[in-house]
Amino acid sequence: MAGEVVALANQKGGVGKTTTAVNLAACLAEAGEPTLVVDLDPQANATSGLGERANGVSTYDLLDGAAVRGIARATRFANLDLVPSRPELAGAAVELAQADGGDRFLRASLAAARDAYSFVFLDCPPSLGPLTVNALAAADRVLVPVQCEYYALEGLTQLLGSIDGVRTRLNPRLALAGLLLTMADRRTRLAAEVEAEVRRHFGELVFAAVVPRSVRLAEAPSHGLPITAYDPESPGAAAYYEVASELVDRA
Repeated sequence: MAGEVVALANQKGGVGKTTTAVNLAACLAEAGEPTLVVDLDPQANATSGLGERANGVSTYDLLDGAAVRGIARATRFANLDLVPSRPELAGAAVELAQADGGDRFLRASLAAARDAYSFVFLDCPPSLGPLTVNALAAADRVLVPVQCEYYALEGLTQLLGSIDGVRTRLNPRLALAGLLLTMADRRTRLAAEVEAEVRRHFGELVFAAVVPRSVRLAEAPSHGLPITAYDPESPGAAAYYEVASELVDRA
């Protein structure tokens, strides 16, 4: 069975895209599934969050037509590989916008990855620019992290419209995996109100699992570790195990 490509996308920054990409990948790799993280953000937070850095080849080369097998590198975690990012990737956005067929470059480069990995997670930058469009054009499903804050719904309509546009123009198979509520402090009335509003608007599209606001989740990337390695008994780790299970069930 061919592997699945999942894009993590939201044009808002700081909503938990990278945290979700890294930790879902770690959970599934721990379960024995060969998994790949492709860091599409020039800030390279997914790369550093797995304790790596780009030395030589990176996602930039992947977008330039290089094969995944020559770029993906093993991390220190079993079954978990990474295509690292580097700051020069920011220049790729301009090049992709100008290139003929530039919104499909990633799809061609990732074709062989489906045979090597059960899951490929694409960590998108906080924008709806050419890098994110490439990810959506290459993905089977898109997972949208939504922070439990007052402006949670702001921009979601635009994002969902963009997903529909990519589905119509570039990728008919693209499906919405769902919306994932993140950074939820359930001790506060605000978090409960935001969660209720998101669920009222989007119903079953919203994951049942909710990722809590957590100091341990925030600390883990500074140690180059997913939460499953940094503190596997923490509420954050438990939440991502639940999300990973639900992501598989929703397929």
